[in-house]
Amino acid sequence: MTLDRDDALDRVEAIVDAVETEPMPVPVREVWVYGDAALGLDPVERLDVYLTKDLLMDGDADREADFVDSHGIQGVGKSVRAEWADEHPDLLRANPNGHAAPEKCLAAHLVNDDEPIHLEVCNASFDDNVTQRLRGAVDRGAYEEILDPRGACLWVDGTRSEDAFEKLRASELPFPTLSESLEMLGLDPDEAETAAGEIHAWREQQDGATVRGDVV
Repeated sequence: MTLDRDDALDRVEAIVDAVETEPMPVPVREVWVYGDAALGLDPVERLDVYLTKDLLMDGDADREADFVDSHGIQGVGKSVRAEWADEHPDLLRANPNGHAAPEKCLAAHLVNDDEPIHLEVCNASFDDNVTQRLRGAVDRGAYEEILDPRGACLWVDGTRSEDAFEKLRASELPFPTLSESLEMLGLDPDEAETAAGEIHAWREQQDGATVRGDVV
């Protein structure tokens, strides 16, 4: 399944609208689009969206026991908002340890399971996480974990970038190839080519909606 470019951009704009106007399971500070949609490709094989989340500071820890009883999930009111879980109990998601998982809850709220959309969720901004992820992935030889650095910030701290949306719609964001981008971040040419190949291979193996949470 692929998305026509206009449909992909409509979809990412709908995600921004939701973050801007609807209660989220955790505070969201930034929304970025990166990869195929940012490059101007048509069709878009996968829509890659990056969310920067903040820690939940206005939670209600006293509500945790309610959701342990009703859903068998710990951490509601601590890691995700209890008010959001009250409103969207069907979207509450946990990690394998049974704790509420903010990235999975965000994905359940924002993305349908059958959509070719990948959601990255991290506490760090996109620019900071690009370099952090690159170092860790190279050290482990896990090139598929590298974050494609070619992205555009669409929304930050309540402000939408109309200029970024206009440039996306017009396919006017100039980016180099992925391997060239990785060279600019410090990889030698051969390693950059290898890493780019593994990133593309990983993406081609994905089907439907996917989400990855990260902490820096």
